[in-house]
Amino acid sequence: MVISFTRVTPEELERAEKDPEWARDFLWQVDELRPGNPGAYLDKAWAGLEFLLGEAGETLEFLMDGYQIGDDGTLFSWSVESIQSLAKRLRALPWERLVTHYDPVQMTEEEIYPNIWDPEDEDEPEYLKGAYETLVSFFDATARLESAALMSFSF
Repeated sequence: MVISFTRVTPEELERAEKDPEWARDFLWQVDELRPGNPGAYLDKAWAGLEFLLGEAGETLEFLMDGYQIGDDGTLFSWSVESIQSLAKRLRALPWERLVTHYDPVQMTEEEIYPNIWDPEDEDEPEYLKGAYETLVSFFDATARLESAALMSFSF
């Protein structure tokens, strides 16, 4: 199960909310339609990031904080306002503070997806660090452009 974000205009977001099939087609073609469009591919790190953020007192639920488009739970809209709000919150939370909450034993006990947390692997937080930096960069750039986003959740 992976999560990715794609920057869209407010008009594209409105169209996506009205027509989920258009949104799915758009996401398949966005790289060709808009080369260099900033996006954020979090891979399977999203649940680990949710855990770290929650432990740091900054609650974020990727699958609850967006607005679900359609009925299958794979596509969500994030408004300009929600992007700007989260961008501000993420800018105030550097990785160095977030990583202090990394606890592979607790994450394993709580079955935090993808359940790969190994206390013996000192490099493991780097996986989450890369995803966090991608997320912060995406939200920051998207907020500065006063854009919205589509988030896709793939099984």
